[in-house]
Amino acid sequence: MKRIAIDMDEVIADTAVDHLEQFNDRYNDNVTLEELEGTTLVKIRPHRKAEIESYFASETFFRNLKVIEHSQDVIRELQERYEIYIATAAMEVPASFMAKYEWLQENFPFISDQQFVFCGDKSVIHADYLIDDNVKQLRKFTGQGILYTAAHNKYESGFHRVHDWHEVRELFLGASQVARI
Repeated sequence: MKRIAIDMDEVIADTAVDHLEQFNDRYNDNVTLEELEGTTLVKIRPHRKAEIESYFASETFFRNLKVIEHSQDVIRELQERYEIYIATAAMEVPASFMAKYEWLQENFPFISDQQFVFCGDKSVIHADYLIDDNVKQLRKFTGQGILYTAAHNKYESGFHRVHDWHEVRELFLGASQVARI
């Protein structure tokens, strides 16, 4: 059985939207996702770098993220034909570990805890495929990297790209499965 590793942030957890909403509320700003296309919030608001990065250091930020639409259904289906692992770079933000773990247990209870991988550099992941929004992680990965579209990676190339979970389903399960969502 082939193995698929799936990133958490911006692939199954809507980190950018929650982060942007909190930032806009706190600083009375109105940055849009469109403004983040090909860039990051830190790059367009460099004077707020410390504040922007402080969200990720919070022990609770990752606990209340929204689930990316259709990810649960498609992953449940993928489990019928593939070994599924959730591989998140939690070690980049150690305070996030417990919140990410609890979020995964709550939102993906059909995936065993033994299939959660908390790491930093995903080159250690032994899988056939890695679905990730971060090209830095995909470049180091030895299997086939699948780039999941996020605002910040809009202009990246060099990887097979999927825009949503409908496309993930089609890629791994075939076009006949698309109508099931």
